[in-house]
Amino acid sequence: MISLQGITKSYWLGDRPVPVLRNVDLTVNEGEMVAIMGSSGSGKSTLLNILGILDDYDEGAYTLDGTLIRDLSESKAAVYRNKFIGFVFQAFNLLPLKSAVENVELPLQYRGMPRGERHEAAMAALEKVGLTSRAEHLPSELSGGEKQRVAIARALASKPRLILADEPTGALDSRTSGQVMELLEQANDEGATMIVVTHESDIAARCKRLVRIRDGLIWQDTRQTPIRIKVPEPVAESVPQIP
Repeated sequence: MISLQGITKSYWLGDRPVPVLRNVDLTVNEGEMVAIMGSSGSGKSTLLNILGILDDYDEGAYTLDGTLIRDLSESKAAVYRNKFIGFVFQAFNLLPLKSAVENVELPLQYRGMPRGERHEAAMAALEKVGLTSRAEHLPSELSGGEKQRVAIARALASKPRLILADEPTGALDSRTSGQVMELLEQANDEGATMIVVTHESDIAARCKRLVRIRDGLIWQDTRQTPIRIKVPEPVAESVPQIP
């Protein structure tokens, strides 16, 4: 599905180029679940932005599902991105004045889907993440875990073939992180290709493949047996009986 060949990317600091990615080669097959790890400044988020057609590159070739991305016009790239890719961000990126269901509807609206149809699809996505009861709530009325589940519902609503998740558990506690990963694993089990950028080794361990980046270079690419742990339901505290 994904082929990167010789991808090079630099940013400019005044009149001096600062290399971020250096001649990166990467192939991802359809249906894989890949974790990308690296320290701050290693280039992992820049790599994810290039994969998501959110950022350009200086040299090399990026082919997605047989299409050479650089050959697309800006408008066609936007259409391709909206129809093919779902995004999950650490900062959630929810519109503050729109309800949960309205946020989930947004990518479907950009597709031109009729209002009733997109509302039905958005509610189905919220049901999948267990948030139908919070559909009319604003982001300010939701917990961090609920916001991330809304963001996942938004990514799933359009049934994308590729989901890109940038530190999807970085702002969450360990229990909520486990719940979020279960949702992403379920989407992968249902056929979506998944790429997860993370700095957490336990999150990376839940993926089928680990790619490590250092100084803009891929220095490890390992297939692994994912450790998928079911998050237990909270146990209700026993209330002492009064004699």
